Amino acid sequence: QEQLVESGGGLVQAGGSLRLSCAASGTIFSINAMGWYRQAPGKERELVATITSGGSRNYAESVKGRFTISRDNAKNTVYLQMNSLKPEDTAVYYCNADVYSRPITHSYYWGQGTQVTVSS
Repeated sequence: QEQLVESGGGLVQAGGSLRLSCAASGTIFSINAMGWYRQAPGKERELVATITSGGSRNYAESVKGRFTISRDNAKNTVYLQMNSLKPEDTAVYYCNADVYSRPITHSYYWGQGTQVTVSS
């Protein structure tokens, strides 16, 4: 069974940095897009950043210039480097991946979520 396991969340002061990691495991033929989403209390889940297998990146306007998404295809892992963190970045962060278990069989998977709290 394929799964995504996240790590790297925590408590940080405003202006600080955190790095999130998300590793995919299971029967993996390839992984297409990978991404990070977040959900703050009382709000809907929103896109933070995505990256394709070829390295094309897309960011939410609110994090451009502060967050960087990257991936290591050999390790089936996606990262989110978060700098200049603000209290409004506080949320549960989820990774998402489009995983192919066979050449034409794929599903979207979500990680369990990791809490990021930014204090002012």
